Amino acid sequence: MAEEKILKEDSYNAEKIQVLDGLEGVRKRPSMYIGSTGDVGLHHLVYEVVDNSIDEALAGFCDHIIVKIKKGEIIEVLDNGRGIPVDLHPKYKLPAVEIVMTKLHAGGKFDHKAYKISGGLHGVGVSVVNALADWCEVEVYRDGKIYKQRYERGKAVTPLKIIGNTKLRGTKVTFHPDPLIFEKINFHFDLLANRLRELAFLNKGVTIELIDERGKETKSHKFCFDGGIISFVSYLSENKTPIHKPPIYFQAQKEDVIIEVAMEYNSGYAENIYSYVNNINTQEGGTHVSGFKSALTRVFNDLIKKFDLEKKLGESALQGEDVREGLTAVISIKLRDPQFEGQTKMKLGNSEVEGIVYSVVYDKLNEYFDHYPKVARKILEKAISASHARQAAKKARELVRRKEELDIDNSLPGKLADCIEKDPAKSELFLVEGDSAGGSAKQARNRTFQAILPLRGKILNVEKSRLDKILSNEEIRTIITAIGTGIKEDFDISKARYHKIIIMTDADVDGSHIRTLILTFFFRYMPQLIEEGFIYIAQPPLYRITEGKNVFYAYSEEEQKQIIEKLKKENKNDLKIQRYKGLGEMNPEQLWETTMNPEKRILLKVTMEDAIECDEIFSILMGDEVEPRREFIEKYAKEVRNLDI
Repeated sequence: MAEEKILKEDSYNAEKIQVLDGLEGVRKRPSMYIGSTGDVGLHHLVYEVVDNSIDEALAGFCDHIIVKIKKGEIIEVLDNGRGIPVDLHPKYKLPAVEIVMTKLHAGGKFDHKAYKISGGLHGVGVSVVNALADWCEVEVYRDGKIYKQRYERGKAVTPLKIIGNTKLRGTKVTFHPDPLIFEKINFHFDLLANRLRELAFLNKGVTIELIDERGKETKSHKFCFDGGIISFVSYLSENKTPIHKPPIYFQAQKEDVIIEVAMEYNSGYAENIYSYVNNINTQEGGTHVSGFKSALTRVFNDLIKKFDLEKKLGESALQGEDVREGLTAVISIKLRDPQFEGQTKMKLGNSEVEGIVYSVVYDKLNEYFDHYPKVARKILEKAISASHARQAAKKARELVRRKEELDIDNSLPGKLADCIEKDPAKSELFLVEGDSAGGSAKQARNRTFQAILPLRGKILNVEKSRLDKILSNEEIRTIITAIGTGIKEDFDISKARYHKIIIMTDADVDGSHIRTLILTFFFRYMPQLIEEGFIYIAQPPLYRITEGKNVFYAYSEEEQKQIIEKLKKENKNDLKIQRYKGLGEMNPEQLWETTMNPEKRILLKVTMEDAIECDEIFSILMGDEVEPRREFIEKYAKEVRNLDI
């Protein structure tokens, strides 16, 4: 593998830098290049610079990367790679580093001579980071010299200078995001740490450090995993109960495609497959994931015959969802010319990769199970059990696919009071805790565009249940039918009947638990609703403060104190303070005024920045393992703001 991708160090020079375009338009349309000008785009700048360093690691020339968040939200990325070339480009007569920093589609990755494999090949790169920074400085440690150049808003403002001698080699990029471009400049340590940890897992033996110098005390993480993606799967499964150890692992190369797979089955029911192409997280999968899934299904169907388990199965064949129940897998492939669908590289499109991955996975898994038949039997037993549950769930699933099948009977608790509006983009669905609050909400709502679905009691914890049991739960069935999209493989976002689904629960411990149960269900069975920004959390007030005929609402302890202090300064001391413990304590007018009126209400939009982190949190809070939950509570107990005893 090393011989395939590593070239002589002196072959990486200005001649290897090819230019496809300039930087026009990047500052005018930044979202086209980094996704958004919010938090996602801001952090994407860091990932792009780090990806350049990772490309050096892939080529075999870098094994240490340091990312610093300096005071003033300044980012510094240092690596010990070869250093960006500094000699004059033969065509443009400028230093190669200046071309890389100021020209779109400029780099050493286009002819496969300087880099056999790289991730940064999709119109986004360090030049875009430079364009979207109000200033940027590059230092190159190469050939015993330190070279430095400064840029402002994408343009060089100093020539490339030699500022000293060094024994080091590598590149240091320092930049500050442009406040004219970004809505808010505040880097999140945990968000960066999650991505850098992921990169360290995917690049065995590479050390990546994250250092935050903004606070009174410096905060830092150092990531290095000699186990690579085996360590990754163990990390993903640490709050689950594995049914075999250690994780299954294999690596192979076929037709210039390097395939690496680690996988482990646990006693849970969720399927978690994380796929990467040249270190890029392909969140929407693609041909490599299709090949993996097809091979997995065929391997276990062959094993059913081999172990003579057809009678126990009771059906002609296992389905894909049966053999993936409780599976945690990481698929990492590396290839020369990845073709991604969409600007954000979420899905691999290379058709030839599917057959290559299928062939490798099929052969390697058969080889593994020949050596470890006991592991194969354990997984087969789980898959057969999943198949039986799927068949039991089939009829229930049919009942919850369409809204038309819902018999709306207002005399029954927990049923839908629909809105008049038929355009989903203008319609809202409130999932309301309890029949009492549901009744108030039905009276309070604007029936033109607001639908109400009262939920009786706590819904089932889907983290601990199979699909057949989930679909036998009346409240969950009603939620699925009301929303209209179906779930899992049947999910179709175009059938969503509401583009705002608002969870409205009491401001107490039970309300928080019910909200978490509903979010667990959406995350496991309708994650696209979260990804598309359809899920919201209502914020009912905590306090009602009355002074004569004047009424004030406080949504936090702090706001309540501020209101009381302000009134007392005005010599208004005859105050009545009511602490709301439930939605049912508000009459319909109060509920509308504080929580449901679009002009006055506060809604929290549920977003998912990191699927791996979300999976970990839901596994800890809602899973079978008690110890991780106890550790979580002990760790965060001091951060509790409103303790309801």
